[in-house]
Amino acid sequence: MADSLADPLVDQVRSGRRAAVSRAITLVESSRPEHRAQARALLAALPAPEQAAVRVGISGVPGVGKSTFIEALGVRLTDAGHRVAVLAVDPSSQRTGGSVLGDKTRMPRLATDERAFIRASPSAGTLGGVARATSQAMLVLEAAAYDVVLVETVGVGQSETTVAGMVDTFLFLSLARTGDQLQGIKRGILELADVIAVNKADDVGGVDREAEARSAARELGGALRMVRGREGAPSVVTCSGLTGAGVDDVWQEVLDHRARLGDEGLTEKRAHQQLDFAWALVRDELEQRLRRSEPVRRVRGEVRDLVLRGELPAVAAADRILAAYDDAEPGAEVD
Repeated sequence: MADSLADPLVDQVRSGRRAAVSRAITLVESSRPEHRAQARALLAALPAPEQAAVRVGISGVPGVGKSTFIEALGVRLTDAGHRVAVLAVDPSSQRTGGSVLGDKTRMPRLATDERAFIRASPSAGTLGGVARATSQAMLVLEAAAYDVVLVETVGVGQSETTVAGMVDTFLFLSLARTGDQLQGIKRGILELADVIAVNKADDVGGVDREAEARSAARELGGALRMVRGREGAPSVVTCSGLTGAGVDDVWQEVLDHRARLGDEGLTEKRAHQQLDFAWALVRDELEQRLRRSEPVRRVRGEVRDLVLRGELPAVAAADRILAAYDDAEPGAEVD
């Protein structure tokens, strides 16, 4: 059953058919048990790319101009002959589970570029879902000969740590004059960022923001050297996704970081990422099995009522749910 779908889809993905790539990513994103079996068969049959794609995670606070920057970078890369894929890790709709941001409408030029592919990757409410769906989508895209994969995240939070653990280079976009309320976010991102770019360094609207961006870059650079040391501090550059100024410099910093890793360092980094990914898959699968367990379903309502009435502590509630799952006989799970 699993191979019947995967076999023809493998050839279509390898040939780079966009509809097939979309279908394959939909398959690996699905949480349905039968789709997971098909996805495993598909991924096992897909060939490894001749050359590892450049995987870049891109993050920044809302309003920093991520989509504008990604489109400017993506168009430059496709003009240079690259095949570029963009995976946007979106917050999921609580009602439908689908993505709520319109990525293609935010990147109109890149969306119509034949050498580019844009896909929203809904988080489905769990970081395990992000890790599984996004990591496997990258494998599909690399098999389809996309040699640059950009993973966009919607903000700065725990999902950024997840994305940083599946890419080669993590790029953080910042702004000048962000205010004290973002200082905690900046401190948290310092340990993740490999390259930092202060965006919107332009004079659009008659306001000269280029000087402010350069000043912000110097301040960030100084903070990074204090936190991570002069040798370990990432580069800080300025750019404007709107005008394109400095975008090439940002890409060069990404390539320089990759070069510093070297082939051996990149191989080691990806190997550790695969190990972390394996455990993420285990946690995600265990959660799915717990949700599908019929014995757990039978006690869930009672446990909920007892906890809400204050008659059952959370620890005891968790123990009761786990006991119900442990007592389940083989085959007790339902789809």
